[in-house]
Amino acid sequence: MSDQPKPAQSHSLLRAFVMVAWSFFGIRKGAEHRQDLAMVTPLQVVIVGVISGLLFVLILALVVTIVSS
Repeated sequence: MSDQPKPAQSHSLLRAFVMVAWSFFGIRKGAEHRQDLAMVTPLQVVIVGVISGLLFVLILALVVTIVSS
C-alpha cells in the first residue's frame, strides 16, 4: 500500500479540466504533464474530454447561428 494521501476528487476533476483545456491548444510543459498524470485517472480524462468536446461543438454552432442570422 502507498503512504501517499489520495487527492480530493474535486481537485483532481478540476485538474482534468485544466489538462484537457491545455490539450485543445496543444501547449503543455513536461513537468506539469507528469504531475497531472499522477493526480488524474484515465476515466476522468475521458469524461472531461467528451464533455469539453460537446461544449466546444455547441458553442461553435451557436456562434455560426448568430453570425449567419
